[in-house]
Amino acid sequence: QVQLVESGGGSVQAGGSLTLSCAVSGLTSSRRFMGWFRQAPGKEREGVATILTGSGRTYYADSVKGRFTLSQDNARNTVALQMNSLKPEDTAMYYCAAREGAVLPGTPLDSWAYNSWGQGTQVTVSS
Repeated sequence: QVQLVESGGGSVQAGGSLTLSCAVSGLTSSRRFMGWFRQAPGKEREGVATILTGSGRTYYADSVKGRFTLSQDNARNTVALQMNSLKPEDTAMYYCAAREGAVLPGTPLDSWAYNSWGQGTQVTVSS
């Protein structure tokens, strides 16, 4: 059974930084897509940043490029999202997601392409 455990959400003022971490267990392949999605009240879930582990190739939403950095720690089966220069519009529930394998049915930032999800962690950015 795949399990994703998130940590690191919280509240911060605009311009501040937070780091989200996601630990995965239950996947058998070292090649998997993992990443972060977010959903604000009244909005659809959107892709923030994802990574193909093993290759280290990353994918970012345009809205976070240059501010967010996604990294992997293969030894610990974790990925971490460093979020800098946070804006009020980054406020949302952030979800970690994963899908085993090196091929997705959609693009790396399509939430529907992922089949394992964490419970979510809240990020609140105040102005």
